[in-house]
Amino acid sequence: MVTFQKNLGAVLTKCVTVIKHQTVSKGKTAKYYAKNKKARDKKKKYDKEYHSSEKRKKYRAFLNKMRRKAGRYGSKDGMDYDHDEKRFITAKRNRAKK
Repeated sequence: MVTFQKNLGAVLTKCVTVIKHQTVSKGKTAKYYAKNKKARDKKKKYDKEYHSSEKRKKYRAFLNKMRRKAGRYGSKDGMDYDHDEKRFITAKRNRAKK
């Protein structure tokens, strides 16, 4: 049991070290919503309505269908379907285009 705890401690230390070196800061919008509860609640309400609309549900279903068809659904490969290029590209590149 002691060996397991020592190994676990070493693994956790490595994870924390990696996280420490990354600098993550909020953007202007995130900072604004963090400070303004009323605005944050309003946005949350809008987002909830928007993402629960039939149009959005169908769009999400279409994306999942494309990923299943391509054999990428659940593979965690980091690829998104790009509707402009009609093919899969990295999520980072696809989201940067928008």
